[in-house]
Amino acid sequence: MTGSLKLTFHASHSKTIARYICVFLLFLFGHSTFAATEQQRAVWYRYYDKNGIANVSTSVTPEHIRHGYEALDRNMQVIQRSRPYNASADLQQSSRRESLARQRERDMKLKRAYGNPRIAAGKRDQALANLKKQLQYQQEQLKQLQKDKISFKRQQMEYFRKGETVPAQLKSNIESNAQNIENIKRVVESLRISYRKTESDYAEIINRLTALEPAKTKTTPKSP
Repeated sequence: MTGSLKLTFHASHSKTIARYICVFLLFLFGHSTFAATEQQRAVWYRYYDKNGIANVSTSVTPEHIRHGYEALDRNMQVIQRSRPYNASADLQQSSRRESLARQRERDMKLKRAYGNPRIAAGKRDQALANLKKQLQYQQEQLKQLQKDKISFKRQQMEYFRKGETVPAQLKSNIESNAQNIENIKRVVESLRISYRKTESDYAEIINRLTALEPAKTKTTPKSP
């Protein structure tokens, strides 16, 4: 009976000692981890001015940012470095980001409007065909007006040859014809400009949509 009690006591005592050792080791590990964390925490911030003089403070000021600074731990060891702020470079990057954002917006509009280069090419052909029809019609009208002009001039010359007064109606026809010819010429020139601009605009659209398309995987043909 006594031997049994001794064995129980020894076992219990051993467990207690083991528990204390574990607690002690956990305390040491936790303390060392805490100390390491404290060691890495920035306490001071140092920058050097244009004369090379070190300036240290407990917070980051605009001067720190302008010159670039070092973050120091409580032992004054450098744990992080920050580069000087470059306003010119930041402005350039900002402008570039804005430019890229505008380009992405334009690209999205192009995709919504045309989808892909093939659809854009179809719409281009349709627009150019429509302009071409209008141009042909106006050119035919111009040819007719020029024929009328020749006819009116012959009638006018006939009156001159006979020494007779040119009728008011003929004079009105000649003036109206001349005005109509000028108007048609302006319309024709405008249509030609629109045709060239449409070609140019669609060329840019199609090229951009082609560039936005995912690259096609090239397949190597199998040998027979």
